[in-house]
Amino acid sequence: MTSSFNPKKESILDLQKFLGKEICVKFTGGREVQGILKGYDQLVNITLDQTQEFIRDAEDPLITTDEKRFLGLVVCRGSSVMMVCPTEGCEPIDNPY
Repeated sequence: MTSSFNPKKESILDLQKFLGKEICVKFTGGREVQGILKGYDQLVNITLDQTQEFIRDAEDPLITTDEKRFLGLVVCRGSSVMMVCPTEGCEPIDNPY
């Protein structure tokens, strides 16, 4: 017996307003990249262009250095994405703790 009711699956994040703009993506494991959002799907698989990875400090992997590595076109698997944020319109703040 098949059901004719198939609800449309929507993305948990509305990234439409960031298409063509630069965003920052953090992954499980600590990696962080920045690039131009070219596409996404409902599972938060993300396609970035002109992507750069921020290299972490060898002594303390929680600290990112000023060093960057150019990656180009990247497909980010949604299950490993922890955070997505725009690079424009945001200001870094000090940790309140």
